[in-house]
Amino acid sequence: MTNSGMVALVGAVGLFLVTNFSLHKIEEGHVGVYYRGGALLRQTSSPGFHMMVPFITSFRSIQVTLQTDEVKNVPCGTSGGVMIYFDRIEVVNILSPDSVYDMVKNYTADYDKTLIFNKVHHELNQFCSVHNLQEVYINLFDQIDENLRTALQRDLTVMAPGLFVQAVRVTKPKIPETIRRNYEMMEAEKTKLLIAEQRQKVVEKDAETDRKKALIDAEKVALVAKIQYEQRILEQESLRKMAQIEDEMHLSREKMQGDAVFYTKAKLAEANQLLLTPEYLELKRYEAISSNNKIYFGNNIPNMFVEHCGVQSKEGGQTKLTESVLQEVGLTTAEEMKKGFKQASQGNSKAPVAKS
Repeated sequence: MTNSGMVALVGAVGLFLVTNFSLHKIEEGHVGVYYRGGALLRQTSSPGFHMMVPFITSFRSIQVTLQTDEVKNVPCGTSGGVMIYFDRIEVVNILSPDSVYDMVKNYTADYDKTLIFNKVHHELNQFCSVHNLQEVYINLFDQIDENLRTALQRDLTVMAPGLFVQAVRVTKPKIPETIRRNYEMMEAEKTKLLIAEQRQKVVEKDAETDRKKALIDAEKVALVAKIQYEQRILEQESLRKMAQIEDEMHLSREKMQGDAVFYTKAKLAEANQLLLTPEYLELKRYEAISSNNKIYFGNNIPNMFVEHCGVQSKEGGQTKLTESVLQEVGLTTAEEMKKGFKQASQGNSKAPVAKS
């Protein structure tokens, strides 16, 4: 009974040991590779628990997600002979799960040391050897990251397909203290120069602003003057047109008045031509004689009227008209008219002049 218990105990311990050394776990984001007697097996395992032959088989877990490899304290000599050190270089890379077996077989499970660490040292030294300190430390420093990533990926595409470099980050290199102080002084002077340049730009900008403002003000004044000038021209043009219109109205009015006067005179002339017949003129002459209250003296005065009447009566057969006119003025015959004038002349022979 005691022997059987010991056997059971030994069996349990042996089973525990076998299970402990044969059972293993692969984490998520990793791929397991196996070695048996130092030879790499083609078998790979996915994440989870797996069994293997203990003591003669071993495994390694290979990461197949993004990982960051840090390369520290990389020495680099410039073309001028100055030794500088890059404190830390980070290389972000990822391995394809399908390329795990070939990668481990060709470059072991620590492939990153061969393909990344050593390559970073080589590329940085190549870069520094063809550039001086000014270019490495200042002028071309912003290009180191991209140049290093491009060089790494170009070599990995040929040497290790399936390994991809996503990004490279390079810290500022360490330079000798004296040179660093000189650079700091240079940067300080450069900063002062930049400040002076910016101040000068501000002054120039202010001057340009003032110039533009003055130009705008001058243009505004010129525009106002132009508008006022055009306004005065328009006013004068309006006055000229108004005067022209008034002149035309006055001319038209005068012309109308002249036409009216001309028309009136023409009509009056036509009326006079129709009215002033010989008979009418004779009538008016006798009316004037009858209404005249002046007294004339002389021997020939009565004969003038009588002879004139006789002449008028003989011309054109106007005897009846003459008699009618004499009757209107109170004289029936020529003899009576002569007698009347003789009596008037005898009764007033003493009067030297005619009185009204």
